Amino acid sequence: MECAGKGRGTRCMGSARRRCGRCGAVAYCSVSHQMSHWNEHKEECERLEQQMKRADVLNDFPFTFSQEATATSQVCEKQGSRCSFLSKRGIHQLGMWMHECCCTNSEESSSSLASFDSLRSKDDGWNLSGDLCPCHDPISPISECVSSWLDYYEWRCIPLHSPVALLLHWPLTIYHAAHIAGVWSSTVETRKLCVHYLGPEKELLQLAAFGELLALFPGVQIHIEFIGPSIPRQRDGEKISLCSYAHCLDADCICNFSSENLSQIANTGKSTSVTLQLRSGFYHERYRDLAEDLCPHLVIAPNSGIAAYPSWLPTIAFLKARVPECLLMEWNFRLSHEFADHGTQQQS
Repeated sequence: MECAGKGRGTRCMGSARRRCGRCGAVAYCSVSHQMSHWNEHKEECERLEQQMKRADVLNDFPFTFSQEATATSQVCEKQGSRCSFLSKRGIHQLGMWMHECCCTNSEESSSSLASFDSLRSKDDGWNLSGDLCPCHDPISPISECVSSWLDYYEWRCIPLHSPVALLLHWPLTIYHAAHIAGVWSSTVETRKLCVHYLGPEKELLQLAAFGELLALFPGVQIHIEFIGPSIPRQRDGEKISLCSYAHCLDADCICNFSSENLSQIANTGKSTSVTLQLRSGFYHERYRDLAEDLCPHLVIAPNSGIAAYPSWLPTIAFLKARVPECLLMEWNFRLSHEFADHGTQQQS
């Protein structure tokens, strides 16, 4: 969890382990950051306290690890940690899992984003055995009945104790958004999908997980523009092609043979591709730089944090005026409904 007082004049002193004693929903790296944030937090504290009393609703997942891994469980019960959860599965501080706990502090995270050493490293796989992750083509084509995590795990033949959902929520959010925004049918017909993905942060170090879009959108040419200030300027404009799924640890698995990794067209008989492009800066400032032939079918802003980051306000104003289909995922329930009233689709 990120320090709620981050960016308030002084640098964070470490991990955010000091929780608000009343609501327990936010955490701070130090007493000074907690005190400096109080004037802002006190207006939300009571509401967050009430929401935390209903936190068990957020743990309503089919996974066998739900109570152990979800943030709300750790907040409410004060037991366990994401680190211990990952360690038990042998994936703590490995590859794409490196930024799923507090062990990588904010300075290390910024350094990784700046150099992209972790972004396209040799270790871009799941670091799990083949039976625990989607590392190759599905046995059967996807159907419209995949509307929940249980449906997805069954379709991909993944056991419910597999932790891959912690990373797969990125590509599955795109899949779900395409359905609720009503662009799924047109995507199937045109075989093209262009997504503008706003404000990416740690997912920039987990891009291999987006290879699952090959299975979620068979036969579709997918282009995703990642746009946000966390993208280093020296990487602005860079294109990345994902031609295969993130691989597993099994040496004899088909996903670890280069010929398989390069034969998506041969295997499916359809031209499926995923291209990612990086854009540094704010969306409302960079929109004009995007190619006219890449007009988005969908704009997504995961975990936007509108209340915490005022820089979102001009972007939201721009979205309302220019973009027909936009999905903002906002942790602040009250703000979600305020912005929904203005016509932008929200999901809290």
